[in-house]
Amino acid sequence: MSSDRLRRAIVETLLNRDPRKSICPSEAARNLAGPDEKQWRLLMKPIRQVAVDMAKAGEIRILRKGKDVADPGDFRGVYRLALPGPSKTPER
Repeated sequence: MSSDRLRRAIVETLLNRDPRKSICPSEAARNLAGPDEKQWRLLMKPIRQVAVDMAKAGEIRILRKGKDVADPGDFRGVYRLALPGPSKTPER
């Protein structure tokens, strides 16, 4: 799947959410692949890479435990995505 399509899925998912809230990257994956876990899970690594590129460009934020990651290219674990700017309610 193209990085442009993944980028659009991330942006569309974020825009359909309250701007003060974040999304799980799997929401964008499910929006593309549907509810079949085997299908959307295949998109998780590519979505992460696109999200890292977007965060480095200032298009989105990558959050861990409600806070921006220090280095979008070097973080581990569960993360969420948010629009740029302060997020008053980082979780769902």
